[in-house]
Amino acid sequence: MVSKYTHDYVNGVKVELTAEQIKAYEDRDKAWEADKPNRDLQRIKALRLEKLQETDWWVLRGNMTDAQIQYRQKLRDIPADYNSSKYDELLARDSDNKLTHSVWTKP
Repeated sequence: MVSKYTHDYVNGVKVELTAEQIKAYEDRDKAWEADKPNRDLQRIKALRLEKLQETDWWVLRGNMTDAQIQYRQKLRDIPADYNSSKYDELLARDSDNKLTHSVWTKP
């Protein structure tokens, strides 16, 4: 397999990479890709926290509807209900940059 890494620039001069340097670049790329589920889960948890904070006033008001209770519970259950194969669906956005998965839709 031919690597996409063949050269680098050192002080503005193009130099050929050694086999060891190429392997280091490829290993870095593999590690980055392998960590994608963790990065996605952190983004999902941040979105979930944001959505829960947006609806905290429902709780403070004291008379949440069943739909509101279920919505907040579904948000809290995201890490247990969705595995890494579903993370892209959870993070999908439409042309207006709005999250498209139904779990994010408020009642």
